[in-house]
Amino acid sequence: MASPSPYIIGDALYKTAPHHESFAALWETKWKPLCAKGIYPFMFGSIKDFQPVVDSIVEKGLKPPYNWDEYAECFFPKALELTHIAEEAEAAGHTEKACEYYLRASAIYRIARFPAPRSPKQKHAWEAGKAVFYKGAALLEHPIREVLIPHHHRHPHEGATIPANLLVPPSASPSNPAPLVIIFTGLDGYRTELAVWQRPFLDRGIATLILEIPGTGDSPADPRDPTSPDRQLASILAFLGTRPDLDASRVVVWGFSTGGYYALRAAHTPAGRAGLLGCVSLGGGCHHMFDRAWLERADYMEYPFDLASTLAYKFGYTLEEFYTEGARFSLKGDGTLGNKCCRVLLVNGKLDEIFPIEDLYVALEEGGPKEVRVVPETKHMGEPMSFFYILQWIGKLVGSPIENPWEFLGGLPFVTKY
Repeated sequence: MASPSPYIIGDALYKTAPHHESFAALWETKWKPLCAKGIYPFMFGSIKDFQPVVDSIVEKGLKPPYNWDEYAECFFPKALELTHIAEEAEAAGHTEKACEYYLRASAIYRIARFPAPRSPKQKHAWEAGKAVFYKGAALLEHPIREVLIPHHHRHPHEGATIPANLLVPPSASPSNPAPLVIIFTGLDGYRTELAVWQRPFLDRGIATLILEIPGTGDSPADPRDPTSPDRQLASILAFLGTRPDLDASRVVVWGFSTGGYYALRAAHTPAGRAGLLGCVSLGGGCHHMFDRAWLERADYMEYPFDLASTLAYKFGYTLEEFYTEGARFSLKGDGTLGNKCCRVLLVNGKLDEIFPIEDLYVALEEGGPKEVRVVPETKHMGEPMSFFYILQWIGKLVGSPIENPWEFLGGLPFVTKY
């Protein structure tokens, strides 16, 4: 008999969610309705593209533990088909159609490399997905383009640039600089999909910069070094000094999920305190997310795949190593939370099974006062109400009020025309 759960989620710690039985179960119990709506993790996706791929995976009987190369390969024929349609449309001058099909292909490649590009074919999916995403994004009404930010504060073994998406309102200028929201992506959602947030912010006069966290996507930061994100942030803020069309006095960081961990860290660093107006940690952990007792059960709860192993990979360790080394990253253990901070908003669902809600309370008990919203009866990130609170907080903070968050959120789901 298992000992009583030390976490607020109670006995859920010891239960296995039905979607872990097989990919078929994952699709039917968790992913299919999300895909039908074109929302995370199916941004820019269409269920009519995914259903044939799912049927082939189900026929193969894929289930945990997955062979990630075998899994990824199932998506490639459809991704290539969509890419071919996009290329033909672009050659014929049908820009709108080409844009849609490139982005739909990027969604297929995304799920192929999901939750992290750990195998050779998943790594190929990440590179191919980026290529078609940026082809499609370049054809949008307001093109989203990649910028390579010089990583001036890097250590010698770290990459020289920080790839990011940048979208600036057309009205921005040196005489009318735009406020900026910097989005820190999560464990599995990268800049190519969180791009869905950029147009709604632009429509409200707010610029966006989206980049990956250490150990994910194209982040050059050393995933094993707890201080590497501090250097990455310092380089980003230095880059903002070269952009007179961006208002360096109105910069907010919004971290999603694992990115919330890094947003909370950023708020307590010298660069963050000096250069950020505020930080939002949505669903981020800080201390108990590294508990061995939590990690040993994380693969069986809310996350669609093997959460603990994916986290270990992201931080640069094997799972067995991460059980002990993970504690090095505790923001309580290393004293980070005891430092002064800029304004901080903490938001999460009370029944989060990805990062324990206890971490929110740890953050409140350390260092300076913080603002908080716990969303009852919801799991990780407390969607959709969490977005409502965050958008209003950010808008007010940067001086560009977001009066109707629901209208803002209505612009996120991807609707196909073709």
